[in-house]
Amino acid sequence: MKLALLGMGRMGQEIDRLARAAGHDVVARIDIALDPDPDPEPLPDQLRGADVVVDFTVPRAVLGNIEGAAAAGVPMVVGTTGWYDEMDRARALVAQAGIGFISGANFSIGAQVLMRLTQQAATLLDRFPEYDPYVFEHHHTAKKDAPSGTAIKLAERILDAMERKRHVQTGNPDGAIDPAALHVTSLRAGEAFGHHRVGFDAAAESIELVHTAHSREGFALGALYAAEWIKDRKGFYEFSQLFEQGDDP
Repeated sequence: MKLALLGMGRMGQEIDRLARAAGHDVVARIDIALDPDPDPEPLPDQLRGADVVVDFTVPRAVLGNIEGAAAAGVPMVVGTTGWYDEMDRARALVAQAGIGFISGANFSIGAQVLMRLTQQAATLLDRFPEYDPYVFEHHHTAKKDAPSGTAIKLAERILDAMERKRHVQTGNPDGAIDPAALHVTSLRAGEAFGHHRVGFDAAAESIELVHTAHSREGFALGALYAAEWIKDRKGFYEFSQLFEQGDDP
């Protein structure tokens, strides 16, 4: 593939390394820190010639980047999180341009397995009220959003599966928590690449499902898999759909 990379932070650099190792051609590396020119070439012009655009930037930049990819007619993979209030606008841009698009809160294969195990466990335990679910996540101090996009998706899976949990409580509550609330907590410390734990706690026992990323390589490999998958397709997809229904979600 010919790839255009938006955002050359630590994730962008890892995707660049693995893409070249796999024989792909990185035809554009676009990052304001690399090119602070106040009057740069328009983004669509920089993206033309690429087979797929991969975005790991910041939330405020995503919608403009989608507009650029749509104008260039290039499929796109977005791994940036924290921009989902713009999802309806993104869908409209993708549909109007007739391009392929994949977004995801977490491009790790292991995290996708955790999502499915979480929903299955929540479904099985919904009729046992003594098992109280929670979500905990730990990331490095430079992460810009909290809770993480993955923690939010895990919480959504639990809310979908458990009738007795109706909303999310983040942070540290002042006083007792609402029994109908699902507690989602975040820790920002050190250099953790991503640790997510889903628990179901009861007086007699506890059940925990844990995924820990040891490096950014797993996320980068998943993003490249998504790019390969969307290259010749059209439509708007969430990364999890690639695992739920095979090649034709």
